[in-house]
Amino acid sequence: MTNLRTRDIIALGFMTFALFIGAGNIIFPPIVAQQAGEHVWLAAFGFLITAVGLPVITIIALSRVEGSIQLLSSPLGKIASLILTVACYLAVGPLFATPRTATVSFEIGFSSYFGTSSSTLLIYSAIYFAFVTLISLYPNKILDTVGYVLSPLKILSLIILGGSAFLVAADYIPAPIGNYINSPVSEGFVNGYLTMDTLGALVFGIVIINAIRSRGVNDQKLITKYAVIASLISGIGLTLVYISLFKLGLSSHEAAPNAANGAIILHGYVQHAFGDFGSYFLGAMIFIACMVTAIGLTCACAEYFSQITKITYKKWVFILVGFSFVISNLGLTKLIAFSVPILSAIYPPAIVVIMMGFMWKFFNSAPRVIAPVTAVAFIFGIIDGLKVAELDHFLPAFMNNLPLAEQNLAWLIPSLVVFVIVYTLDRLKK
Repeated sequence: MTNLRTRDIIALGFMTFALFIGAGNIIFPPIVAQQAGEHVWLAAFGFLITAVGLPVITIIALSRVEGSIQLLSSPLGKIASLILTVACYLAVGPLFATPRTATVSFEIGFSSYFGTSSSTLLIYSAIYFAFVTLISLYPNKILDTVGYVLSPLKILSLIILGGSAFLVAADYIPAPIGNYINSPVSEGFVNGYLTMDTLGALVFGIVIINAIRSRGVNDQKLITKYAVIASLISGIGLTLVYISLFKLGLSSHEAAPNAANGAIILHGYVQHAFGDFGSYFLGAMIFIACMVTAIGLTCACAEYFSQITKITYKKWVFILVGFSFVISNLGLTKLIAFSVPILSAIYPPAIVVIMMGFMWKFFNSAPRVIAPVTAVAFIFGIIDGLKVAELDHFLPAFMNNLPLAEQNLAWLIPSLVVFVIVYTLDRLKK
């Protein structure tokens, strides 16, 4: 029986952490903090539930089913499980998350020097995705390239950025705006969706399991054990990063007042705190952070799609990178606006499947319980998605007055009610 060395376990934890810390993780906490103002730590609490708690739980759940999201969602039935799995892979792969890593790293680190024209973004994204392709073509080396080289660089730069946030005092903390006035916790909860960490965890699960196996570990209990340790290390790291970025956003009003997005806040803050050198440092940090996430997502998506099709892994790498390259050239603002409604629809059923993954042994028939609850979560998730997309005028009036509808959590109570009903029926039947 092969065991991982301590240094391999630490590298695995760093790799897991580095896979999560990408574009969304860095740009969303500062804007949440600036808009939440005096309610920042209430918003941070809600944000950490979906941006840290759920991803850690997801990795643990996946470690019990060989890292496969399709096995985790198998109680939904073959077709529904396939649809959910493909939707998650596409969302965190070539449709949203992977292209976003390129656009965020460009806007924060390079646009101020080379301009924001479409041709400049085209050249930058071509170079960026060339690096992603080169490393992604050799997935068996990911623990060596990401765990031992890129992750330490990424973590060191985040420590410098996060540490500086606590050295700069917040001269002015404004009143909260928008939904942060009356419901900061739930608003933070929903904004945690935008990091895509829970969906990312569903995809990264197989990458982490394969990294463990690449060191000769084949015992399922040991694989689960090491995956749990890695997820906890990454969870601690994510929490520390987010807290420092919330503090940074709280101190950003002088450097970037009323910013439109977190990228503007980060650039303004670093320029204010460190000068021109800080801008170079931020550009390098964001480039490495986003690159690591893009590599992990590409490897995971190519691995999955090569399993369900007759196309080889390496061909899928080129297909996925090519698609991500095209989407990334739409620009960050359009990308975020397009992704939010779809994420609002996908997240609720994904959360249900993840949480139910720990409860199979309590059901007489897992499909009888999990499928109806997931269906209800998906239906109400679509309603939330339409509201976020400002298409709620197509909905009946009563749907805008559902409990927690204002917080975009209308799916929660119906899902719990249906769960109680189907679980009771399941216990009454053999």
